Amino acid sequence: MRLEKGQSVFVKVNKTPSTQSMFEQESNGLKAINKAVDGFAPRVLHFSTQALMLEWLSPAAQTDAFWLSLAEQLVAMHQFNGEQFGFVDDNYCGATPQPNPQMNNGFEFFAEHRLIYQTKLAFDAGLLPSSDVSAIETIARNLPQWLPEQPAVLLHGDLWSGNVMSTSKGAKLIDPACYFGFAEADLAMTLLFGGFSSLFYRHYAENSNMAPDWQDRAELYNLYHLLNHLNLFGGQYLSAVHRVLRRYG
Repeated sequence: MRLEKGQSVFVKVNKTPSTQSMFEQESNGLKAINKAVDGFAPRVLHFSTQALMLEWLSPAAQTDAFWLSLAEQLVAMHQFNGEQFGFVDDNYCGATPQPNPQMNNGFEFFAEHRLIYQTKLAFDAGLLPSSDVSAIETIARNLPQWLPEQPAVLLHGDLWSGNVMSTSKGAKLIDPACYFGFAEADLAMTLLFGGFSSLFYRHYAENSNMAPDWQDRAELYNLYHLLNHLNLFGGQYLSAVHRVLRRYG
């Protein structure tokens, strides 16, 4: 690969290379986002098992224009449909492997490869008792009772505030865990750690056909991320998992 004179880059380095490169999967996600909405993610310059090289983006203040741009681009990305739920390959959500087999049924996909998958990891690690496993399995079987039918659209997959950048070139998404799923799942994740600006949510609603009551279901979608955080960081997230189980179990 050749860099042009004066071109700045951002490089992420993996100090513990694995056989299956996380950087390759991250690169695929960034490219998928840019295929859906050109320029919505940093441009990938190069990746290997040890490093990921991205275009350099100078940070900028999170102004009203930033939130409006973020909402408009996310609406556009959520209109990029897939033929099936899942993704072209498995990837990662944080450091946790994320299976993405392609399926026709979005409820079954979210049940088996988001909720049940994380639940098994947590049970095997001694982080969940069998009673919690049974409660989550019951919830997973009954997802159509609470969630509306939705098309398979491209999701960022880990859309909290730390994975959104305000830059001199506009709003950008970083560190994706992309797959084709329910758009409400992406929006739900934005609420998990404090939420985004009210301007973002208002502008997203004005430019999309998202159901106005989507926030009522956010906890159910975020059970996936709470279980993932339980697996990544331990028992401090168990009480949040139990809160969701009390509501839906």
